[in-house]
Amino acid sequence: MHINDYILKEIKILTLSDSVKSAKKLCKNLPITHVIVLKNNKLLGCFLESDILTIENKKSNLQEYSDLLVCFSSDKKTSLLALLKIFADNDTNIIPVVDAEKNYLGYYELNDVLDVFANNPFLFHDGETLIIEKQKIDASMSEVVQIVEANNVKLLGVYISSETNDKIQITLKVITDEMNELIQTFRRYDYHVITTHEDDVYLDDLKNRSDYLQKYLNM
Repeated sequence: MHINDYILKEIKILTLSDSVKSAKKLCKNLPITHVIVLKNNKLLGCFLESDILTIENKKSNLQEYSDLLVCFSSDKKTSLLALLKIFADNDTNIIPVVDAEKNYLGYYELNDVLDVFANNPFLFHDGETLIIEKQKIDASMSEVVQIVEANNVKLLGVYISSETNDKIQITLKVITDEMNELIQTFRRYDYHVITTHEDDVYLDDLKNRSDYLQKYLNM
């Protein structure tokens, strides 16, 4: 299924003329972090559930608290990864979906988007995860892909998983029976291999040398 198939319209959407009581009731009945507010079917913004629950005057209209509205949304072209970033950046479990004119189309729920992501081949296909690290100035995503392809390895996915001022870590998920060859190739290109693998002969050799040195020192 396409991510757009998960756009929902089940939750009642409020306007600024609705009462605080209506918003509180919505928050009580549904596990949502934000209440979506529209005007003439256009998105105005969202109220945080925590803000709604702190308002004491239940009979007042939401209009009186419009300064508490926060603005975030997606459109039908927003990618899966971009949606996950919107969820994380806004600490929300619901994202309004709008068109170019801010007309309300529905909303995404976090659980649905996570389910779609969980069915991504990067996650559910059998394979091995390899994390490598290099100086940021020297690292190249195209070089990483070329190394993988040169070793006849099937690449399921690759992304930058960590970044500091001078270094980046790149996570790969691959399918290969020759993981050692791939690891050694990355080392030849000055990538530091973060993850450990049983068939990494380089580490086995280091261990053997260490054991030999320790035995020599104990003589």
